[in-house]
Amino acid sequence: MTTINAPTATVLLDEIRTIASELRTRAPASDRTGDLDVTAFERLRAAGVTAALVPHEFGGAGVTHAEMGEMLRVLGANDPAVAVTLAMHSHLVAAQVWRHHHEMDAEAFLRKVAAGTITVSTGASDWVASNGAAVKVEGGFRVSARKSPASGCEVGDLLVTSIKWPEAEPKVIHCAIPFTADGVRIERTWDTLGLRATGSHTVVLDDVFVPDATVSLTRSATQWHPVWNTVIGTALPLIMAAYVGIADAAVETALELTGGRSDDHVLQLVGEMLNEYTTGADAVRAMFVDSDDLHFDNNDELAARTLGRKTVAADALIHTVRLAIEVVGGIGYTRAHPLERLYRDVHGCLFHPLPRAKQARFTGRVALGLPPIE
Repeated sequence: MTTINAPTATVLLDEIRTIASELRTRAPASDRTGDLDVTAFERLRAAGVTAALVPHEFGGAGVTHAEMGEMLRVLGANDPAVAVTLAMHSHLVAAQVWRHHHEMDAEAFLRKVAAGTITVSTGASDWVASNGAAVKVEGGFRVSARKSPASGCEVGDLLVTSIKWPEAEPKVIHCAIPFTADGVRIERTWDTLGLRATGSHTVVLDDVFVPDATVSLTRSATQWHPVWNTVIGTALPLIMAAYVGIADAAVETALELTGGRSDDHVLQLVGEMLNEYTTGADAVRAMFVDSDDLHFDNNDELAARTLGRKTVAADALIHTVRLAIEVVGGIGYTRAHPLERLYRDVHGCLFHPLPRAKQARFTGRVALGLPPIE
C-alpha cells in the first residue's frame, strides 16, 4: 500500500486535468479490450486523488463533496470508465465523511484510505435484500456470495459489501473484506455495451471469515434502513458528475464540428442539445447543493428528491449525447469517432440506483407518507 501526500483541492484539480488528458488518448484502446486501466489508478492513488475526500486530520486533502464531483466530471470528459470507477470508490469514502460529520467514528476507515487503500462497492447490486449467506460462528461469520458488478475490483484493496443472514427474520450484515482474505477471488465476467473498461467483474466469496469487529451494521433484509438515505445522498451526486463529464465531451465535440454553420436544422438541434445539457448538469448541481457538503440529514425526503433528480439527469444527459451525434451527422455513428463510445458509455447512468420505474414508485410512496419500499 502506498503512502500519499495531501495536496490542496486546487493542486489536485490541476493534477486531474493532466492525468485526464493522458487518459483521453488511452480510453479508446481500453474500450476495445475491456481492460481496466490499472496504471491510471496507480497514478490517481499516488497523486492523492483516491484520498481527496478524507479530512485533513486523517491525512487526506479534505476536498468538498462538490470539488470531488468536479474532479470526476473532468475525468468523465476524458475517460468515462475511469471516472465512473473512481466515483464508486469515492462514494464509499464520502459516506464515511458523512459519518464523521455526524459524530460517528470513521477514523480507522478514513486513515486507511489516506494511506492508499482503494475500496470497492457492491451496494448497487445488493440494495435492501442483499444476497449470499452468512453463518454465525465463534468470533464472527462465515460468508459466501457472488457480488457483481464490483467496479475496480482488480485494483481494490477492500470490498465494502453486505451479506444476507437468513435467520427467522431475514437480516443483512454490512462488512468490509480485504481482497487478500482467504476465499476471495475475482471472476472476469464484465462484458457490456458501454463502460467496458470499469473492471466491474464478479467477486466471489467462498466461505470467507468475517470477524465481528468488521461488521458495521446488522439490519432487516425486508425493511428500508436510513443507511440507504446516507448512501443515496453521498453517492449519486458523485456518480452522476462523471456522466455530466461525458456530456461535456459530447457537447464540446459537436460544437467544434459545427462551428460556423447556420443551417436551420443544425441551429435547432444545437439548441435542443444545449437545453438537455443544461437540464442534466443543473439537476446534478442541485444534488450537491442538497447534500450540504455531506452534512445533510439522511431522511427519506432527501433520498426521494435525489433519486428523482438522478432520473431527470440521466434522461437529459443521454439525450444530450444522442443529439450531439445527430448534430454532427453520420460520422458520429462510426466506431472511429469518439461520440460513438460516449453514447454507449453514457447509458451506464440508467443502471445506478434507482431505475426509472422503481424511482418513481419510491418518490411517490415517500410523498404520500408511506415507507419508501413495500
